Amino acid sequence: MPRQRSDLAVQQEQTPIDLQPEENLYTVSEVAKRLRVDTTTVRRWISIGVLDAVILPHRGKRQAYRIRERTLDKLLQSSSPSGN
Repeated sequence: MPRQRSDLAVQQEQTPIDLQPEENLYTVSEVAKRLRVDTTTVRRWISIGVLDAVILPHRGKRQAYRIRERTLDKLLQSSSPSGN
């Protein structure tokens, strides 16, 4: 007899995520290294809306996120001096 999937698993699969086929996603740690900040800072920026992130299902203590490359690029462009 085949295993039945829970309603939660089915619901999670049906939740659309706005991803492009070849879009790069970065972990909180990767973004922190690129921006030269602590992972706590990246998580804070996500929670207050400075940085958009894809929320992943998780089981651990911390919420799992992925940050789109285009979102990171926008943040870097907005923070760079206008003279460059």
